Amino acid sequence: MTETVQIISPIDGKVFAERQVLDGAAIAAAVSRAKAAQREWRAVSVAERVAAVGRMVDALLAMNDEIVPELAWQMGRPIRFGAEKRGVEERSRHMLGIAEAVLAPSMRPEKEGFERYISLEPLGVVLVIAPWNYPFLTAVNSIVPALVAGNAVLLKHASQTLLAGERFAAAAKAGGLPEGIFQNLVLGHADTERLVGSGEIDHINFTGSVEGGRRIEKAAAGTFATLGLELGGKDPAYVRADANLDFAAENLVDGSFFNSGQSCCGVERIYVHKDVYDGFVDRFIGQARGWTLGDPLDPATIVGPMARGNFADHVRGQTEEAVRGGAVRHLNWSDVRDVAGSPYLAPEVLTGVNHQMSVMREESFGPVVGIMKVADDAEAIALMNDSPYGLTASIWTEDLDAAGRLGAEVETGTVFANRCDYLDPALVWTGVKDTGKGGGLSEIGYHNLTQPKSFHLRRV
Repeated sequence: MTETVQIISPIDGKVFAERQVLDGAAIAAAVSRAKAAQREWRAVSVAERVAAVGRMVDALLAMNDEIVPELAWQMGRPIRFGAEKRGVEERSRHMLGIAEAVLAPSMRPEKEGFERYISLEPLGVVLVIAPWNYPFLTAVNSIVPALVAGNAVLLKHASQTLLAGERFAAAAKAGGLPEGIFQNLVLGHADTERLVGSGEIDHINFTGSVEGGRRIEKAAAGTFATLGLELGGKDPAYVRADANLDFAAENLVDGSFFNSGQSCCGVERIYVHKDVYDGFVDRFIGQARGWTLGDPLDPATIVGPMARGNFADHVRGQTEEAVRGGAVRHLNWSDVRDVAGSPYLAPEVLTGVNHQMSVMREESFGPVVGIMKVADDAEAIALMNDSPYGLTASIWTEDLDAAGRLGAEVETGTVFANRCDYLDPALVWTGVKDTGKGGGLSEIGYHNLTQPKSFHLRRV
């Protein structure tokens, strides 16, 4: 019997699309095509690869009007936000723009009688395992630099957003990339793990859960494939006494509830200096009341459904546990769709929370945020670090020297001051602790998708 994968739309609970899973022979053939194509692709100049991948990006961006509603049906993001076009373009253009300089041989200081330099060689075949929450942004972080660096790319997209993989494949074809150099594969979990452990893959980039990352590491053991893992998060924010409270509240509401809280670097917990706590909470709640739940196909909707009902139930459970422990709910939305088992979940703001509650300790990945009062910077830093995760942290203050000083003490991959929930492609995107290993974007993204090779040439 042929195995298939279905996309169950969070909008109406019905099958939106269904695709056949590749069998073992088809997977092996895809790998063979990738290896053959990569042998020729690596010999193409960086400038030519940049031009070709640039055409692929152009083709993908041109599909945006079709992608917007398609994405809403697949994972629930409101159409008013226009899919991910702006971020895809910003990241792609930056990585394309720095490629020739970064990938050029690095010459060593002159030494009489010798020529010495380090080149960056492609790894070979790169497997990108992309998530559903930002199906284009997360994938493009690896796809563009991997191809430009001379690798072949196999994309395995999340079952919830399979059509995003097809869009990438169509863009690669429209851009004129060589046959086999980019392929979109529909795989089940077991076949994905077998492919990871086959020894045929040179680098795996995975974005997903901590448990998923552990399974990838286990599957890859002994293959010596390199890994890039972006896993769970519980990103904190600290509002200092000198913060602009109106600005902080507006931006932190957005950072907490955009994409229904389903953001890798979304704000999940906020610590506020005691001197400004009441004023900040009032402002935050006032802003949050504008983030209403609705149909993602309605241009007026700000918050759509979560991708799946069980994801929403997880957040409901955290909220209920916190309330039983003494937390206070401040929004208390009433919506007929917001019931157990439904992906429709209205945002919620909790105070009276503590670090014995899972809502402040364990990943929520949904539209709920807890706000705690702290006495000073030291307590804020201690609580921000009281987590197994470390992707981003934001500090809200008018003193950037203080932000830098405190940021140095926070165990995280990125420190923000007065902004959150954003990736700057000029900076490396990385995590610490259980959030993962490796890094994408910036010149470091290219370094992680290549192998350094030394040339020590002696004149005789």
